[in-house]
Parts: sequence; C-alpha cells; structure tokens
Amino acid sequence: MNEEAAALLRLQEIDLSLMRAEAQLKAMPQASKLVTVAQAKKKLASELKRIVGMRKDIEIDIDDLQQQHARYEQDRADAKASIEESGKSYKEVQALDTRLSNIAKQLEKVEFKLGPLLDKLDQARGAEAKLNAIGAKLDEEEGSLRDSFAADTTQIRAEIKSLQEERADTLEDITEGVLADYSAASKRFSGLAVERMKGNVPSTCRVKLQEDAYRVLVRGPEITTCPYCHRMLVVEEL
Repeated sequence: MNEEAAALLRLQEIDLSLMRAEAQLKAMPQASKLVTVAQAKKKLASELKRIVGMRKDIEIDIDDLQQQHARYEQDRADAKASIEESGKSYKEVQALDTRLSNIAKQLEKVEFKLGPLLDKLDQARGAEAKLNAIGAKLDEEEGSLRDSFAADTTQIRAEIKSLQEERADTLEDITEGVLADYSAASKRFSGLAVERMKGNVPSTCRVKLQEDAYRVLVRGPEITTCPYCHRMLVVEEL
C-alpha cells in the first residue's frame, strides 16, 4: 500500500477517535450543567439590561423634577426677599403674594410626582442588586463546574491534543484532491468515508464485487470509489 493510501486510512481512524472523544466530553454531566448555566446567564443579562434601563429612566425623571423643585425654591426665595424690601406698593405686594401661592402649588405638584418615583427607584435598585447577586452566584457555579470539568477530562483532552497533532502530521502525506474528496465523503457518511478491500468485499458496505468489477478496481489506482456505496475505497489491504 502506498504512503498516501495508508495515511488516508489512518486519517479516518484519527477522526473517528476524535469524534468519540468529543462525544465523551459532551456526555460529561458538567457539560449539560454548563449549558444550563449559560442559558440562565443569558436570560439574567436580558432582564438586568431591562431593569438597568428602567432605573436610568427613573433617575432621569427624578433629576428633572429635582431641578424643577430647585428652581421653584429659588423663585420662592426671590419672591420672599422682594416682599421684605421697603418701598413696595400694595399692588406689588399682592402680586408677589400671588406669585408665592403659585410657586407653592407648583412645588406641591413636583413633590407629588417625586414621591412615587423615588419609591420606584428604590424598587428598581433593589431588583438590580438582586439580579447582580444571582449573576455572581451563577459565575461562581460556572467557575466551579469548569474546574470540575477540567479535572475530570484531563485524560480525554490530552488524547484529543495528541490526536490533533498526529492528524496534522498525517495530512502532510495526503494530496489536496484526495483530502477534498475525503472531507466531502466524511460529511456525507458521518465519518465513515473510507473503506478498504477485503478480498473482493469492501469493508464497510460489504457488497461483494462482481469478478469483472473487481478486476477493474485492482488494475486502477489504489484510492478509488466504491461502485456500490460511493465511499472512498483503498483497494490494496494493509
């Protein structure tokens, strides 16, 4: 068997081993728990974004009202100072009294609006703090799961690393065209892309070749295509 055909068969063995190792990782209990935690964090982030937005809107409304309140307080102080000035006529004093009355009404309206907003702000801040606390617990749980997962999968991950390194070396012995055919067949046949002849029977589909078809394959290239299942076929056995 030539070097490329042997490398092709080894590549499939490596890829199947990698698939099994990856499946083992996914089957670890920590893996499904990490997915659950990630989903919870995503949902939490969305809710936190909503609460923070609401809290900021409330703070803006409160700031506007507090500025209005400060302006009315200044207006009231100015009006009182004007009343206390000497030389004011009766009409001027009456006008200032009316102004003070109007300012008092405006202050009352602002304070009426401000009270419920301050309560809402407290509620929003409380909800935000609660969500942040839940987020911290999820981060802690995620970290613990990752540590546990890393400890329990050390051997599997070492095997994957070794296989990946060997795979990179194996690819050097396979031409681009053959590799392209292998990649396509691997996707089509869920990893079982290559079979080899055992006598006149392909190892995977196991459909016995007719004598004429077998002779044609034997006289052809070592890497060909199975006439029945259309997988890649290595004609010469190891």
